[in-house]
Order: sequence, then structure tokens, then C-alpha cells
Amino acid sequence: MIILDADAKTSPAHGCRPSERTVEQLLEAGMIVIDKPAGPNSHQVSAWARDILEVEKLGHGGTLDPFATGVLLLLSGRSMRLTKKVLGHDKTYVAILRGSKEFDADALERAIVQLSGQVYNVPPEVSAVKVQVRSRRIETRLIDIDGRDAAIEVDCEAGSYIRTLARDLGLLIGHPIELKELRRTQSGRFKEPQSVTLQDLKDAYWLWQEKGEEVAIRRILSPIESLVKELPEIVIKDGAAGAIAHGAPLMRPGIVSMANGLERGDMVRLMTMKGELVALATMLTRSEMVADMNEGEISRPDSVFLPTETYPRAWKKNDSSS
Repeated sequence: MIILDADAKTSPAHGCRPSERTVEQLLEAGMIVIDKPAGPNSHQVSAWARDILEVEKLGHGGTLDPFATGVLLLLSGRSMRLTKKVLGHDKTYVAILRGSKEFDADALERAIVQLSGQVYNVPPEVSAVKVQVRSRRIETRLIDIDGRDAAIEVDCEAGSYIRTLARDLGLLIGHPIELKELRRTQSGRFKEPQSVTLQDLKDAYWLWQEKGEEVAIRRILSPIESLVKELPEIVIKDGAAGAIAHGAPLMRPGIVSMANGLERGDMVRLMTMKGELVALATMLTRSEMVADMNEGEISRPDSVFLPTETYPRAWKKNDSSS
């Protein structure tokens, strides 16, 4: 990090650390990692969770077929504005393949190697997505073979179709392969051990509402900041946060510190000194040049997440340093 104002202070009268938010505030801008069961589609699971939590806005980030299980990110309130970003996460799956006859281990291994890397991955006929020729980065490894059944693990880019991968493996080894089971074990940084069932969610909400016990619901609800941790960071002053929440760009005097190596056009997260997400913004210059600047725009917000009332509107014209 490049430190630009080591003496900057944040006021205890405004804002708070994400860990200090109330449960209600977490529901207004939070995330849940659900272990989706087999049967319902992703939309139905998110609708059930919305009813359980009694919130108006809650959606999912990353569709799973009804028969598939595993990691499904649910976004509530303002977090839903990050849906497109979440949909772009890389994914990891474990799949069970059923062959029309017993597998030859060597032949399957060779086919897996052929279908690893940047490969064509056309949506299957059952998909609602318009069929188009496109490629995806897919890395597959064989876990085990037992007669007509085989288990594989797949790391892939968003938008990859494991049903298509199974079909293409069958074409290469000379007999049809059916995708028998599918489980998503990871979406972006979020992994299977972090997930909870819908019943867990319902129980935790009941304990909070009926017994006033917050431990379980707080363990399940993550703040919006957890969705953007991989993005480079610019830490800004309270006055800059207030200005940006009202639509201003980030000006040079408003910066406390920033990541090294940023280039013009890079996406960054603007954070308060308390660790609150203010906005996602696009860099207008390189980070190495900022230290030599006394004024001027550094980045422009693309999406603002901080409520306008969090920090006071305290900036001068063309300045976000207050």
C-alpha cells in the first residue's frame, strides 16, 4: 500500500466497522452462502430464503440446475448490485459421470486431458441460454472410477456447462456419458464448508427473532465487503466518503492510502478507514503518479453502496478532502 496521509483520523460519530453492524443492517447489504439442495431451482431457493428472512430484496448469484447441489451465493438488499460481479466468479464442481458401459481409465484420462484448457463449451439443449459457439477455461481431473461410474473435479470459468463436458467426454471415448450428479464446491472465494442449509438459516432467524439470540444469524450473514475483498483497495477519508456517497468523484486530497501498481481503467474498491465499502470505482490515473499530485480526480465511482446519511456532506467545490 502507498501511504499518502499517515495522520488521517476517522470520526467515531459516523459510520461503524462492518463487524459492529446490527443484524438489520447486515440484511440491508449482506450475503449468505447457501448449500442448495437437489430439487428446487436457484430462483426458488432464493425466494424461500427471502421469505424466511422477511426481506424485500434477495437474489442469487450463479444458477444451479434443479438436480445440482452445493454453493449458492444469496445477496440481500444493496448487495444485489454486485450480482453481475458474483456471476463472473470462477467455479469448482464435483461431478459423477455414468457411462453406457464400464470406463477404460486410460481412455477417460486421455479425453480429460484433451478437454482441459481453453475449450469450446456450447450450452446443452436443456439450457435456456441461446446456443452460441464460445470457449471457456476448464481444468478437469479424475478423482475415481468404479465400473460405469466416474468422479471428476472441474475448475472452470463462469458460464461453463458441466453437462456439455460430460457429453464431449463421451464423444471422445466412444460411448455416451450421462451427468448423474453435480455439486458446486466453490464459487469465487466462497467454499463448501462456509455454506449453510435453508433449515440452518430458518433456525438462526427464529433464534434471533423469538429469543433475541444473534450468534447463529451473525455467523450466517456476511457483510457486503466480503464480496469485493479480491479487488485492490483505496482507503479514503470520512469527508471523501460523504462526498462520493452523494455522487462526487474521488479527489486526490481525500485519499489515506492505496494499492501499488494500479493502472488507468482498473476497477478498485473505495473503503472508509473503518473498513466500510463506499463504492466500486474506475481509476483515472496510475497509482505511482498519485503521490506527486496535490489535486485532481483519481477515480470515478461506477456503483455507490454507502448510504448518503452515513457521513456528513463536508467537501468544498472540486475537493473531497474534508
